[in-house]
Amino acid sequence: QVQLVESGGGLVQPGGSLRLSCAASGSIFSINAMGWYRQAPGKQRELVAAVRSGGSTKYADSAKGRFTISRDSAKNTVYLQMNSLKPEDTAVYYCNLVGRDLSSSYSVDYWGQGTQVTVSS
Repeated sequence: QVQLVESGGGLVQPGGSLRLSCAASGSIFSINAMGWYRQAPGKQRELVAAVRSGGSTKYADSAKGRFTISRDSAKNTVYLQMNSLKPEDTAVYYCNLVGRDLSSSYSVDYWGQGTQVTVSS
């Protein structure tokens, strides 16, 4: 099994910054990608940013220029630096890992428990 533990959410004023962290642990065999999704009330879960094992990144249009995803492969940890936050960024942010554990022969999605980000004055 693979466990994802998120941290760094909270309440911030518009224009402020937050840094989310997600550490993966457990019987990890390989990681294809790690990333962040978010889900606002009444909306579908959407991709915010992801980083592949080769280092390439992908961002939602709403995150480009404001958010930066990075990873520490040695620690199986991914970070999301969020700057210039807006009220519309308010959501539960979920860490995602696509990979294999030691008992599996194929990659699957693993999810963290979610961390609340609230942007409000």
